[in-house]
Amino acid sequence: MKIANLPRNIAIIPDGNRRWAKSNSFSIFNGYEIGVKKFMDFSEWCLGYGINSIAVWAFSTENFSRSRNEVNVLFRIYNKVARDKEILRKLHENRTRLRVIGNLSMLPKRLVEGLGKLEEETSIYKERAINMLMGYGGQDDILHAARALVQQHAEPSEISRESFSRYLISSSMPDIDFIIRTSGEHRLSGLMPWQTSYSELYFSRKLWPEFTRNDLRRALLDYNERQRRFGR
Repeated sequence: MKIANLPRNIAIIPDGNRRWAKSNSFSIFNGYEIGVKKFMDFSEWCLGYGINSIAVWAFSTENFSRSRNEVNVLFRIYNKVARDKEILRKLHENRTRLRVIGNLSMLPKRLVEGLGKLEEETSIYKERAINMLMGYGGQDDILHAARALVQQHAEPSEISRESFSRYLISSSMPDIDFIIRTSGEHRLSGLMPWQTSYSELYFSRKLWPEFTRNDLRRALLDYNERQRRFGR
């Protein structure tokens, strides 16, 4: 069956790496590392459908509350990703720009430098983007914009949706058409509240490392049947 109605901008909350690792007797490091490889597969599947904008929630501000060991594991993996020549080759091959969105001051300097280099190396590409949410929190995003407007001494009557959105940490992000969350959790956990007010939601029971190309197709077929009214 051909899918006629595809989302232009898709977001993935890749949940369930820890549970998958535990249930398969893998270390947390192995679980997250396999999760990263799964995302690279996922981005290729999306490319095959002509979906050119993907947002992936890689590390939230709330993730800092996890154990120091787990946080360090995640940073080790993302440091590896930032310096992985095969990943850079794939980004160039697919003419894909990587953008990192979040409060980067919260992240280790070496990680920020590595991801910044990956951003710089792929900045020439305009048609396709992977938006990596790192050190991102939805409420923090809104607060950031509000504080910036206060610092600008903006008059209440001057504040519009357009002017407010320019001060968001996620200001470069388009509105999200479709959100997929894995592992059976039915919540967004603060994912880009400004851009997701009319997003279509899809929740998969699969843990992220188990998610397949067929699972993506099933989700897109579900989206294809929906009628988006945007409150009208």
